[in-house]
Amino acid sequence: MTPTHVLPGYRPEVRTDLNVSFGRHGVSALAACFAVGALVEDLVSPSVKLGGARYDRGPDAVIAAVLVGAVILVALRDRLGVIAPLSAVALFGLASLPAPAWVLDSAFVYLLVMLICGLGGYLTLSRLGHAAGLLVVCAVGSLAAWRHPDPNWGQWAGVIAFMSIAWVAGAVVRGPVVRARSAEERAVHLEQEQAEAARQAVIDERQRIARELHDIIAHSVSVMTLQAGAVRRRLTPAQTRERESLVAVERTGRDALAEMRRLVGMLHEEETIPAYAPQPSLQALDTLIATVREAGLPVDLEVEGARRELPPGVDLAAYRVVQEALTNTLKHAGPARAWVQICWTQDELQIEVANNGRNIAPSTGYGHAGMRERMRLYGGRLESGPRPDGGYVVRAYLPIGSDA
Repeated sequence: MTPTHVLPGYRPEVRTDLNVSFGRHGVSALAACFAVGALVEDLVSPSVKLGGARYDRGPDAVIAAVLVGAVILVALRDRLGVIAPLSAVALFGLASLPAPAWVLDSAFVYLLVMLICGLGGYLTLSRLGHAAGLLVVCAVGSLAAWRHPDPNWGQWAGVIAFMSIAWVAGAVVRGPVVRARSAEERAVHLEQEQAEAARQAVIDERQRIARELHDIIAHSVSVMTLQAGAVRRRLTPAQTRERESLVAVERTGRDALAEMRRLVGMLHEEETIPAYAPQPSLQALDTLIATVREAGLPVDLEVEGARRELPPGVDLAAYRVVQEALTNTLKHAGPARAWVQICWTQDELQIEVANNGRNIAPSTGYGHAGMRERMRLYGGRLESGPRPDGGYVVRAYLPIGSDA
C-alpha cells in the first residue's frame, strides 16, 4: 500500500514523444542509409556482369536524383500519407527506363524498395487503398523486370512477390503498433488527469486551510476587540490618552475583521460569509475517536508526555491529521483495528495513526496531499507507508518549541 508519489519534474508525455520521434525519424534515417549504400555501390561498381556480358548501371545523375527523391518522399510521409511511398516506388519504376541494370541488381536498392513498400502498406487505411497500392507495386515491379537486360519469368515473379509481401507486412504491423500507441496515449492522458486532480486537491486543501485559519484568527481578533472595548468603558474620564489608544485598537480590530471577510469571500464558492465557528483541536480527539468507533472501527488511544497549549492553527493541523488518517482507515483498510498515539516532547508533537488492515493505500493520495500541505504550513513533516507486520501507518511530526 505504498502511496503514490510523483517525481519532481516527471513528464509522462516525454516517453510518448520519444517513441513517436524515433518512429518518424528512424525510418527516414534507415531509408537514407540504404540510399547512401546504393549510391556508393554505383560509384564503386558502375557496371554489372550478366550472362557473360557487362552492362552499365545507368546515368549517375539519374540514380542520385532518384535516391534523393525517394528519401525526401519517405521523410514527407506524415504530410503526404500513402502518396509518398507510392510516388517513391513509381520513381524507381521510371528509373528503370534509363538505368535498367541498376534497379534489380543492387542489394541496397532492393532493401530500400522493400522498406518503401512496407511503409506504403503501413500508411494505407482502407481495403481499396491496399488494392490500388498493390496494383502500383505490381506495375512497377513488372516494368523493372521487363527493362532488365536479362529478363526472365522467375525474376519477375520474385520481384512482384517480395514487393507485395513487404506491402502486406506493413499493413499487418500497423494494427498492433496503432493499438499500442493508442494505449500509451491513453495511459499518458490518464496520468495527466491524475496529476491535475492531485494539483486541484492541493488547491482545495489550501482553501480549506485558509477558511479554517480565517475562523480561528477572526474569532481571536473579535475577542481582542471586545476586551479592548470592555477595558475602555472602565476608564475614568481623566484617562484620555488611554481611551484614545483603546479606541484605536478597537477600530483596527474592526477594520481587520472587515478585510478578512473580503479575503475569505474569494475562497468560498458561495457568496455568504461564514460564521466564526470554533475549529476542532486535539481536545476534541476523544469525540472523534468515539465517532470512529461507532462507525465500526476499534480505535485505541495512547497519549505520552505532558500536554501543552498549542497555537490554534497547529492544534487544528494535528487534529486534521488524526481525522484524515482514521477516515482513510475506514475507507481502505477493511476489517481492522487502529491505534492512535500522541507523544508530547519538549520541541515536537509526534502523531502516529496505524492499523492492521489490508495493505492498500488510497488510490488517489489526495488525503495524504492535504495532510502534507498542513505539515508544510507549520514546518512539520509527514511519513506514511505499509507496516512491516501488515497494515498501514501515518506519522506526523509538528514542531512545538518556542520558535514553532
